Amino acid sequence: MAVPDIRLGQVWRLNETGDNWLVTKLYSEVFASYAVLRKVGGSDQDVRRVKVERSANGVALPGFVFTQESDTF
Repeated sequence: MAVPDIRLGQVWRLNETGDNWLVTKLYSEVFASYAVLRKVGGSDQDVRRVKVERSANGVALPGFVFTQESDTF
């Protein structure tokens, strides 16, 4: 699911497990942007770095769904 932009504090749901992940950091490298996500209620080891996908519809995190737009959050 694409959104206009990714911001700190957004919550995304992992498609595989249904766990919620919080965006804690955003940064850019030469040709790509990345989001660092921390599992809600997880430990310090529950951190993932995900490459941000850009399209004409906006931006997305592959394998994740933006939860603030869903009714189940």
